[in-house]
Amino acid sequence: MPLVPTASLIAASGGVAAFNVITLEHAEAIAAGAESAGLPAILQLSENAVKFHGGRLAPIAAATAAVARLSSADLSLHLDHVVSPDLLHQAHAEGFSSVMYDASKLPYTDNVRATSEAVRWGHAHGIWVEAELGRVGGKAGETPLDAHTPGVRTDPAEAASYVASTGVDALAVAVGSSHAMTERTAVLDHALIGALRDAVPVPLVLHGSSGVPDAEIGRAVAAGMRKINIGTALNTAFTGAVRGYLAEDARGVDPRRYLARAREEMAGTVERFLRVVSGAG
Repeated sequence: MPLVPTASLIAASGGVAAFNVITLEHAEAIAAGAESAGLPAILQLSENAVKFHGGRLAPIAAATAAVARLSSADLSLHLDHVVSPDLLHQAHAEGFSSVMYDASKLPYTDNVRATSEAVRWGHAHGIWVEAELGRVGGKAGETPLDAHTPGVRTDPAEAASYVASTGVDALAVAVGSSHAMTERTAVLDHALIGALRDAVPVPLVLHGSSGVPDAEIGRAVAAGMRKINIGTALNTAFTGAVRGYLAEDARGVDPRRYLARAREEMAGTVERFLRVVSGAG
C-alpha cells in the first residue's frame, strides 16, 4: 500500500503506536505486527539510528519505506529526535511525512526559535512537525534524569504558549515516562495529561512508552495521548531472542537463523502494543 501520512493516521484514531526502526528486521517486524493486528502503525527512524548507519539516511530510509509500501497495513514514515537541520532537510526527499524536531535541551527561548524555524521549513515541504517541551530523559549519552524531579514535567500554560509561538503540529510532553527503560514500572501523571490535553490544540505524544505498563498506556490514551512511541521494547525482544538462540546453538554462525527469531519476537511485541494502544487488547 502507499505510505499514509502520519497526520492522517493520528487524525483517524484515538491513539497510534510508533515504533523505532534500527535494522531492516525492525521494519519487517513492525509491518508484520501491524498486519497481524489489523491496525495502523508509524515506523520511526531516529537521528541516533541514522548515525548507526554511518550518518546516511537514504539507505535505511529506502529499505524501511519499501517494507511499508509492500505491507497490507496502513503505515507511515516518521523521522524522530532530529537535532541536525541538515538531517531535517533530507526528510521530504526520503519519503517522510512527519518529523520530530528536538530542541528540548535548549533554553526555552532558544527552543522556540529553533523549533519555529523547523516548523516553517517543514510546512513549506508538507511535513507534519512534532516537538518536545519538558525533559523526558533517558536517551543514550544523557545524564540519568528522574521523571519526578521538580521542573522536569511539562507545564500546561507554558505548553500552550509554546504551541502558539512555534506552530507545531504535535507536542511530546514529559508526564512521568523515560526513554530506554527495560522494566515497565513508569507511573504517569494522568491529571497532568488531562490538563495538557485541555491546554493545547494539537495531539500529545508520549515518549519512553516501553517502560509504561499496559494499563497506564490505556489510561494515557483515554486521557488524551495520541502518538505512543515504543523503541526499547523491540530491542529487548530482539536481543532476548538472539541470546536464546545462541544459547541453544553455540556453534551456529548463520545470522539468518537468529535474526528470524528476533524478527518474530519483535513482531509479537508490536502486535501486543498495537492492541493495547488501540484499546483492543
